[in-house]
Amino acid sequence: MPTLTLLQAVNSALMDEMAEDENVVVLGEDVGLNGGVFRATEGLQAKYGENRCFDTPLAESGIIGTAVGMAVYGLRPVPEIQFSDFIYPAFDQIVSEAAKMRYRSGGEFTCPMVIRTPSGGGIRGGHYHSQSPEAYFAHTPGLKVVMPATPYDAKGLLISAIRDDDPVLFFEPKRIYRSIKQDVPEGAYEVPIGKARVAREGTDCTVVTWGAMVETCEKAAKQAEEKGISMEIIDLRSLVPLDEEAFLESVRKTGRCVVASEAPRICGFASEVAAIVSEKAIESLEAPVLRVTGFDTPFPYSLEHVYMPDAKRVLAAVEHAVNF
Repeated sequence: MPTLTLLQAVNSALMDEMAEDENVVVLGEDVGLNGGVFRATEGLQAKYGENRCFDTPLAESGIIGTAVGMAVYGLRPVPEIQFSDFIYPAFDQIVSEAAKMRYRSGGEFTCPMVIRTPSGGGIRGGHYHSQSPEAYFAHTPGLKVVMPATPYDAKGLLISAIRDDDPVLFFEPKRIYRSIKQDVPEGAYEVPIGKARVAREGTDCTVVTWGAMVETCEKAAKQAEEKGISMEIIDLRSLVPLDEEAFLESVRKTGRCVVASEAPRICGFASEVAAIVSEKAIESLEAPVLRVTGFDTPFPYSLEHVYMPDAKRVLAAVEHAVNF
């Protein structure tokens, strides 16, 4: 079994699905000959030809609009938006067209497409290359929103997304593209969308998170263990559909909940998780539900290490909950 980085796992999923289904096509800025800015699509054009992996103009609305048309007429496009910060020109195509296709056609048409995009900070990209916009799309009925935290999940979730008959936003946490390695099976396998995982078992406090923040929370858990605190980490894997029962079951066991996210605090997805816990597990809570998030400012360049939640901030919230 090969040991892959998250980036290599994404590439492996694309390779396997393009071999499995000739209707799978990849398009985007520099995804062809150059293999993408992070090399996630490296080798696809050489193996499958320019008709199935091709470069587009720098026009995100056109990329997604083209992919919607492809999906409606039987293909399974996988468009790449080079950075999630650049996705906004395509916002209308995503939320008004792709997300509404099944509903507006009374089920006559579906829109099987996967929009891949690197997201989050951690590479000193400044305010135009570091944002975490997942909450915008989780708010849109008709879209699935996925964010893996490990190479194994990245491959399995991407394959599931490509095979799904509805549009999927597939956010790839670029900070851990190459920093995490894991055994990943050869060949195709699926990780179900909408099923969270227990990344670490614990008894004193539940920490709910996703994407690159899972690694951050695991570091915090090791520090907490040295202080006699047992953290349980729930990796959501997907925000929509959301596996509520996974984190509610954990909170009912631990009695405490911290939600950790890179995105700004106000109206972030961490708030949605906190609200669900407050509504459905309040009788089990022994402390307020706490959020550890980015700040409500543009993402800074020189102060990236201050803006991004780290293990120290997560641990402080956990300690507050435990000592409440």
